[in-house]
Formats: sequence, structure tokens, C-alpha cells
Amino acid sequence: MSDIVKKTANQAIEWDPMRAMREMLRWDPFREMSPLIPAFDRMAFNPSFDVTETKDAYEFRADVPGVKQDEIEISATGNRLTVSGKRESEQESKTENAYTYERQFGSFSRSFTLPEGADVDHAKSDLKDGVLTLVVPKKPAAQAKKIAISTGPKS
Repeated sequence: MSDIVKKTANQAIEWDPMRAMREMLRWDPFREMSPLIPAFDRMAFNPSFDVTETKDAYEFRADVPGVKQDEIEISATGNRLTVSGKRESEQESKTENAYTYERQFGSFSRSFTLPEGADVDHAKSDLKDGVLTLVVPKKPAAQAKKIAISTGPKS
């Protein structure tokens, strides 16, 4: 056995499937191509999302600075939630000297698979200070209920 296998065999390795899934969703193969295409960084606007679950709902938050409310579309088909939109580039002024353009612009689209019991009919969204917040409540039947344990008949 090699040293690596021995070391790993003696240690408790904890694998978190949710963390692995987040890492896979965060990977953007096109961003790796950006050094090859000079204007690609500016055209690839892809906001990051935070997705959390509370006892009553699923909450989605995204940083979308500079995106207007009428340029964001939220749709649901079955258990698939899609958030799309675009951020327009600003017109360059010919009277100023531009040294670099680092802000990104363009269209984006993100899709999420909702779990069974998500109530998209009562979803609410809000755009405030460049942060999009979307709350998808859980159906009452999908929420956990506490079941009392009986001690049986008393003698």
C-alpha cells in the first residue's frame, strides 16, 4: 500500500455531497477560456446565487447590480425554476481615456430544480439595492410535522 492510501485509510474522511454539488455548479468552463478571447470577460455576466432552505420556504438571492427590474424574468415549468436577464453595456465616451474595462455585461440564465413540495404558485420576488430575492414557499403537506409518541395503555 502506498503512503497516501495508508494515511487516508487511518483518517476519517468526511464527504459532503452538497458541498461537492455546489463546487460543480460553481464551475464555469467558459470563464477558463477568457484569457484566450480578450472581450469574453466583459460579455460573460453570470450572477452568483445563494440558495437556502428554511422550515417554510426555499430562498434564492443573487447579486444583480445594474440590472433593471424589467430586464429580469423568473419562470417555472414543472419543478424547474429559471431566472434570466441581461445587463446592458454602457456607451463608451470618446472624450475620456479608458484604461481598462473590467465590468461584465450580457445575458444570463440560471436554472434550478425545485424539490417536491415547492409551491411556485405562491412564490414572491423582490429586487432591492441590486440584490434579487426570490422566496418559494413549501406546501403545507411538505413541511415536517412532529408526531407524538404514545407510551401505551397505563396499568
